[in-house]
Amino acid sequence: MRLGRIASPDGVAFVSIEGEGDAQTAKEIAEHPFGTPTFTGRSWPLADVRLLAPILASKVIAIGKNYAAHAAEMGGEAPESPVIFIKPNTSIVGPGAPIVLPPTSNEVHYEGELAVVIGRPCKDVPASKALDVVLGYTVANDVSARDHQRADGQWTRAKGHDTFCPLGPWIETSLDASDVEIKTEVDGQVKQHSRTSLLLHDIPKIIEWVSAVMTLLPGDVILTGTPEGVGPIADGQSVSITVEGIGTLTNPVVAKN
Repeated sequence: MRLGRIASPDGVAFVSIEGEGDAQTAKEIAEHPFGTPTFTGRSWPLADVRLLAPILASKVIAIGKNYAAHAAEMGGEAPESPVIFIKPNTSIVGPGAPIVLPPTSNEVHYEGELAVVIGRPCKDVPASKALDVVLGYTVANDVSARDHQRADGQWTRAKGHDTFCPLGPWIETSLDASDVEIKTEVDGQVKQHSRTSLLLHDIPKIIEWVSAVMTLLPGDVILTGTPEGVGPIADGQSVSITVEGIGTLTNPVVAKN
């Protein structure tokens, strides 16, 4: 099932997205998408509504340096254990929403990633049962101000600006995400191209590690790490990240007025 969140003439709603291409339809879900969704009976052609970020997360937990080649390009060793940090939920935006470049940074980078969406409250989840708590998967861009990162010695400011966590276009609930292609393009030029099978710490291990630290709530998002090929984005450009089996997340880049 593809789960999304839309803005329609009737308001904001969670939906199930059905069909393909121009025939896609958004069917309204009553209340929330967790568990077994129930439907209101209302629906809209997808072309007639606006896709929003597919989930409202209480927090976004991200994994740093989770591809060996990316760790190398950043000038460090691949970590033996997952390195986690948090992006505020105010950094989340949806498909088509602009990534706003802060005037205090001259070096903002894209980072294409597979994102995990948690489906129920959980704590201390063993890796063997980790996939039981997953609602599904979406596409993410862990936008990062590298100059802030270097200056601060930690990552909160660099990765926490408003609009620095685009998510979408929807959540795919039936995906086997252990080996899918991930590709990032800037203005149509491929910048990142890898597979999730190259993750240093796989999804069950990440969920085990993170849930040993903090309770995960329905809708929480875990960014699994970015492959090599990160680089700068500038005002007027467009970033598209595609994850096999999910779809493409595209966002324009604008300078803050």
